[in-house]
Amino acid sequence: MEAEDLTQEAFLQMYRKIQTFRGESSFSTWLHRVTVNVVLMKLRRKRYNEVSIEESTERDEESFTPRGEFGQTDVRLSGSIDRINLQRAIEQLPRGFKSIFILHDIQGYKHNEIGEILGCSAGNSKSQLHKARMRLRALLKRGVYASPHRIRKSPATSPAMNRRNCSLEYAKA
Repeated sequence: MEAEDLTQEAFLQMYRKIQTFRGESSFSTWLHRVTVNVVLMKLRRKRYNEVSIEESTERDEESFTPRGEFGQTDVRLSGSIDRINLQRAIEQLPRGFKSIFILHDIQGYKHNEIGEILGCSAGNSKSQLHKARMRLRALLKRGVYASPHRIRKSPATSPAMNRRNCSLEYAKA
């Protein structure tokens, strides 16, 4: 039910903001961003019920067991750890792989748009994305990624990257 409400809100927001679409990226990318913003705003407004520690450890009168169990798996925490591990593994990718992976899988650009940004062909973009995903899969499977202290900050993806960067950066991988 909440997903339907958010979908409806996203389309209403799209209808209200359609005049702000500049055409600099694909329409689907813009619509995705509008939808993500609607969902994030909903999550920010959402209030969680607060329960005191004393109340969570008091015994339930009917079953004589504590209401809350300590030491249970926290699904929200494991999701956070997975996101941190994924971010660290992405940081381990070579710069070219990382650029194409971020542009396609995170920011939602199409291969022909990536080719224009990086100065390479759409086919090269597809090939390098596949290689980046395979490398990322291997890193995550082995659990090989740097600690936060050793993560090297790489320059942000910029349209100034030339054809040489698009092809030679991957050859080093």
